[in-house]
Amino acid sequence: MITDLSTSYMGFKLKNPIIAGSSGLTDSVDKIVELEKHGAAAVVLRSIFEEEILLEMNAKLKQMSSNGFVYPETVGDYDYYEDIEDETTYKYLKLIREVKSSVRIPVFASINCVSSKNWTYFPKQIEDAGADAIELNLFILPTDFNRSASDNEKIYFEIIDEVQKQVSIPVSIKISHYFSNLGKLIQDISKSGPKSVVLFNRFYSPDIDIDKMEINSGNVLSSPSDLAISLRWIAIMSGRVNCDLIASTGVHQGKDVIKQLLVGAKAVQVASTLYKNGPQQIRVMLEDIKSWMSSKNFQSIPEFRGKLSQQNIDNPASYERIQFMKYFRGYK
Repeated sequence: MITDLSTSYMGFKLKNPIIAGSSGLTDSVDKIVELEKHGAAAVVLRSIFEEEILLEMNAKLKQMSSNGFVYPETVGDYDYYEDIEDETTYKYLKLIREVKSSVRIPVFASINCVSSKNWTYFPKQIEDAGADAIELNLFILPTDFNRSASDNEKIYFEIIDEVQKQVSIPVSIKISHYFSNLGKLIQDISKSGPKSVVLFNRFYSPDIDIDKMEINSGNVLSSPSDLAISLRWIAIMSGRVNCDLIASTGVHQGKDVIKQLLVGAKAVQVASTLYKNGPQQIRVMLEDIKSWMSSKNFQSIPEFRGKLSQQNIDNPASYERIQFMKYFRGYK
């Protein structure tokens, strides 16, 4: 039996559902070529941060001012840094061009951002460099006690709107699960125009070294147990949004991909498992998916995708249970 692993995502036909997520593994042409060789269906470039764009924009404005004119709205067209190869934005655009000329899989850029101010000229440059789509990695840490939850959420939609004004390529939104009304927010984001929502992003986590009495970094890589959060929410949101859903964080094995597809994901992003096992892990995962599909007599992913979403199971409340009622009762 021929097994077809292809899937559609943001209008692209991918050869399989495994996308290499944004990380240090996607910051060079050689690494990305290797990922493609081992089966990655698409790649999300390592993120460029809003702060990096703004830092160089301010330097451009300073130079423009010294030349006798300041037009902030045209800073993206200013050529002062065009030949300076150590600038972050220059190198990012160069990476896009070089990767696009070296691989055949879709290449998605990634911007990590927290506001819609000043930096949003840059997505157009990303599009012009040849990126197939842009993933916006959004999270606003709610530490401003003068700002309400709705004030914070409004910023997400301002960013989405501003970026979509600048580009014609697909835009994807990667968010966290830290919202008071997550389901409604995901639904509203899907109605605002992006082609996909990625559930969920992974954050830097502080930890404490009790011997040195210092703050340091917690676990950088995800673990398989992290899968449950995105699994629950993709299952709940599948069929209730106006765009594709994709799973991220905790996807380490082929069975994890299968689970996410069963609840309705169009694809998955992987990174931590590639750090742990190398790019060849993609091949292992794909073989596991093929083997499972053959055992269940599935010839293609659409035959089973979403079969276990909340809308398609007999007991939809199973995805909404939060407290342990029976599992820890009598647990020894």
